[in-house]
Amino acid sequence: MDTGLVLVRSRYLPRCDLIEESIQRDGPRTLVITLGLEGESGFYGHDGARLGFRGGYTTVSSFAHSTGERRYQAGTAVGQLRLLVEEATLRRYVGEARCRDLLPAARVRELGFGKTAPASAAHARALLRLASAAPADPLALQINALSLLAGQLRELRPPASTQPPAQPKAPGRLSQHDIQKLEQIRDLMQLQMAQPLTIDYLCASAGLSTFKLKQGFRLLFNTSPHQMLLEMRMRRAWTLLEAGCQVAQAGWQVGYLHPSNFSTAFTRFFGRAPKSVSGKGPGKR
Repeated sequence: MDTGLVLVRSRYLPRCDLIEESIQRDGPRTLVITLGLEGESGFYGHDGARLGFRGGYTTVSSFAHSTGERRYQAGTAVGQLRLLVEEATLRRYVGEARCRDLLPAARVRELGFGKTAPASAAHARALLRLASAAPADPLALQINALSLLAGQLRELRPPASTQPPAQPKAPGRLSQHDIQKLEQIRDLMQLQMAQPLTIDYLCASAGLSTFKLKQGFRLLFNTSPHQMLLEMRMRRAWTLLEAGCQVAQAGWQVGYLHPSNFSTAFTRFFGRAPKSVSGKGPGKR
């Protein structure tokens, strides 16, 4: 999808027990998020490392200069969706210290294993749909991939010894750096309102935590990210409808796949149905 960001869909149905050799002697260290879609399989490293993959579960692991075997049982369908994030790309989103903690110098390491969260499953379904669409939508692919990455990283807390001591901060104060990041997110929302923007994606795009994002929006804009995005979408939709767009077209251009959902949101926001807009601005209701 981008430099250092790769999406892999795989499905196996071996007629006999299958052992697939896996060798990574060169190349960058890599974080791998594997969403099990069906069946079970395992990775057996030559250094003794073990990784399990199962339908309905997510395995997060890191690979660096590893050798081993992927094993599949005969007559069992195994489907997986893997997101591979190379070291340089991961560092761009989480910083040098966190990247160093997540990626080992040389081996395979399991970082997390558990039932796939509903949000991760939703992003996986979107990625599968988008990856098979023609023409492809690179922006939507990256939004869902980064949202999936952000959600998994939030669950992977670094060891306590690697966490710097909390520094006291003056309440109600934002640094100039934070203000720039928040304005960057506001501008991103304006440009990409037609996409399925999520809090995880917005945070990953600007390198802010969820708490910092929500608190910053309250302090700087006196609103929430959700409310600002809703208002942007509704104002834009009004302009499109005034210009002659059909309801479904206007809804699609501001991020609503289903006209009924758009009509409900528009009516709740303005107090009138989108079909009633005909040459009158919001201030002339």
